[in-house]
Amino acid sequence: MEMENNKVTEEKEAEVLQKEETMEDYKAELEASYRQIKPGDIVTGTVIDVDETGVTVDFDYYAPGKIAADQMSDDPNFNILTDVQKGEEISATVVKTDDGAGNFVLSKKDATDELAWDKLEQMKEEKTVIHGMVGGIVNKGVIMYVEGIRGFIPSSKLELTYVEDTTPYLNKEIDAVIITVDKEQKRLVLSAKDVLIQNAIEEKNKKIEKIVVGTVVEGTVEQLMDYGAFVDIGDGISGLVHISQIADRRLTHPKQVLKVGDKVKVKITKIKDNKISLSIKEANEVINKEVEEDRFDYQEKGKAITGLGDLLKGIQLN
Repeated sequence: MEMENNKVTEEKEAEVLQKEETMEDYKAELEASYRQIKPGDIVTGTVIDVDETGVTVDFDYYAPGKIAADQMSDDPNFNILTDVQKGEEISATVVKTDDGAGNFVLSKKDATDELAWDKLEQMKEEKTVIHGMVGGIVNKGVIMYVEGIRGFIPSSKLELTYVEDTTPYLNKEIDAVIITVDKEQKRLVLSAKDVLIQNAIEEKNKKIEKIVVGTVVEGTVEQLMDYGAFVDIGDGISGLVHISQIADRRLTHPKQVLKVGDKVKVKITKIKDNKISLSIKEANEVINKEVEEDRFDYQEKGKAITGLGDLLKGIQLN
């Protein structure tokens, strides 16, 4: 009898719990249906339809939202049929609450403009590399859109050197980083040059990692300074020969014994923080030692061969 009472009690508790869950669900739906949405609000929903004329968005309200094709993006490279997919999430600004057919009129461009600047600022702080396409050519630079915002890349920031003719860059894909974000002035400036510089540094560092300290190599003097000479040792890598490491005698300036373009043997003596230290003096010491060792390479019975007679001994002449 007691077991039957417990069973009845459990069934009643389950029934009450189910009713409470149903009421909560109903309450949530009711609140959603009565929430006030007005022009200027930003709503987020799911794309349920896409065609050439625009996008239909379901944002959990009593009516869907419609975004006209020209309200999706200002980017000239934007294609509504390929760049928007059913099921993706979109944020848009409410322009009107009724288009005459019971739909909300939305604008993704307006929402993008409102939401994008904070994201752009974050991308600037994080030095995010942005891969995009040049969408326009203007005076002294080009245009590239980022997060739907028109960005400007000056001619001086397109390559490692100044670009005179920017025309070939139209529709070209490039990598860039943000260097200026000004929400109030609606000003966004990017640099492809900064990315190229960073890539060059990383590539150079990889080459330096392969260099072995103690190696003697041939290089070309590329610059003379009061404190030493910079020598190109090949593959775009240069090192410094301090003035004290150029010659055995004391110098007041490297130009006393060197000139730009000279070919010199240098020894790699140190690599620190990807900076290479070189020595002409130590390279000469290594070379002289090798020459000295070569001089005694020919031996007979443990004695060094030093004369012509010794070299010719044992050679039979017909």
